Amino acid sequence: MAKNSRTPIPKTQKELSTEQHKAFDTEMGNPNNANNINRGNQVSFTGDSTKPFSIGIQDIDESIMYYFQNVIKPFVIQNGTRIEVPIIYGSPEKWASFQKFGYFRDAQGRIMMPIIMFKRDSIDKVRTIANKLDANNPNNVSIQGKSYSPKNAYDNFSVLNNVRPQRQYYAVVVPDYITVTYTCTINTYYMDQLNKIIEAIEYASDSYWGDPSRFQFRAMIDSFNIKTELADKEERTVSSTFSIKMNGYIVPDVLQKDVTALKKLQDVVKIRVSEQVVDNINDIKNT
Repeated sequence: MAKNSRTPIPKTQKELSTEQHKAFDTEMGNPNNANNINRGNQVSFTGDSTKPFSIGIQDIDESIMYYFQNVIKPFVIQNGTRIEVPIIYGSPEKWASFQKFGYFRDAQGRIMMPIIMFKRDSIDKVRTIANKLDANNPNNVSIQGKSYSPKNAYDNFSVLNNVRPQRQYYAVVVPDYITVTYTCTINTYYMDQLNKIIEAIEYASDSYWGDPSRFQFRAMIDSFNIKTELADKEERTVSSTFSIKMNGYIVPDVLQKDVTALKKLQDVVKIRVSEQVVDNINDIKNT
């Protein structure tokens, strides 16, 4: 009868590299071999109404779109008709066409004006507010408690017997604070139309943009550049370009955070104290 042989698993590049390291202190060992992952902290969220918290760069983009469409609501008056100004996120193709021709065309080839288009330019890290200390082992977390859960429901029996429910706590790593810079361009036919839009946007500066039921970030607008173009046999365009600085934060949904960060924990409900009597105090050491 042939023996069951298992195909050997090849070592990863990290394992091969770690084997080449020699520890300076033999007692402490090689710090690269230290496994600080505590599987006891990896609690499942199955059946839990509270899910792991995460927020990304796209949420900051959507906060600008939401605020333009639902709060500022830019509009112009043209030929006695109120026209809502469309807001478009400038993908690389749209932004290149917009900068080359000075205007944007819809699917039918017609010039869309008035229009507001914005795009993301840069992301700068802010280290003066907070820090999660180490991404490989984040220890700086924010903890929020949940009094009752389906497994620890509030009932009269627990109240009469003075049974304390087991509280659940959710830990969220301290986010990375960033400043995201956007370039925004407004195109209109007339200067009075542009003035009304700039006045509405400038008034909304230094406030928190975004959906109140989700995330809000503070928007900073410092200046507006205005120019008027009237080319031969072309449409007259009145445009303004300005920058929006969003003071935001991100908690990415990455595997590194899920493996190393503490996500959910429970407190102690009952403490048991036992007694032991011995004739000689030295017997405790022996036992």
